Amino acid sequence: MALCRQGHRFILICGGGSAARAYQSAAKKLVNPNQKALDRLGIEITHINAHLVRLIFGKIAHSEVVKNPIKKLNFKEKVLIGAGWKPGCSTDYDAVLLAKTYGAKKIINLTNIDYLYDKNPTIYKDAKKIKQIDWPGFRKIVGNKWIPGANTPFDPIASRGAQKLKLELVLANGKKLENLKKIVRGDKVFIGSIVH
Repeated sequence: MALCRQGHRFILICGGGSAARAYQSAAKKLVNPNQKALDRLGIEITHINAHLVRLIFGKIAHSEVVKNPIKKLNFKEKVLIGAGWKPGCSTDYDAVLLAKTYGAKKIINLTNIDYLYDKNPTIYKDAKKIKQIDWPGFRKIVGNKWIPGANTPFDPIASRGAQKLKLELVLANGKKLENLKKIVRGDKVFIGSIVH
C-alpha cells in the first residue's frame, strides 16, 4: 500500500496456488475429471482468492474483480484485481493478456522461492540458480505444454505470449515485501530472476 501512496498503480492477478491443486487432486481421487473440469475448478479458486485480496486492499482497489483480461476497464483506483478467465488459460496467461490490454511492459510473478532454477529445487539438490535468462532459454526450462495445476515458474503458453510481446518477467518471492518494493521501484539490485 505504501507503493500506491508513492503513485504506483497495479494490476494483480490471483492464482489458485496450493488450494487449487488440492481441489484438483481431490477431484482426481474421487472421479475421472477431464482437463476442462480441472480448469474450471482451479478458476473458481482464483475467484475466491481475488475477492479476498480485493477486500484486503479496500477502497484503493477497483470494486470489480476482472475475469476477462481482454476487456479493458477504465479504472481510477490504484489497484485492479484479476482472477482466472476460462478453461485452457492459466492466470499466468491472463497476466500476459492484461499486460497487452493495458500496455504494461513488465510482469512480476510472485512465488514461494527467491529465484528461477534450472530444475525444481525442492526435488533436486543440485538445482542451479538463474538470475537472468532470455526467453528462448527460459522456455526450454518450462517446456511447451500447459497442464492445469502444474507447478512451473510460469505457464509455457503464457511464456510464448510474453516473448512475442517482448515483455520482461521478474520471478521473486512474494513473502519478501521489502524486496518487492525494490523491484517495483526499478532498483538494479534485488532478490529474484529476470526473463527478457
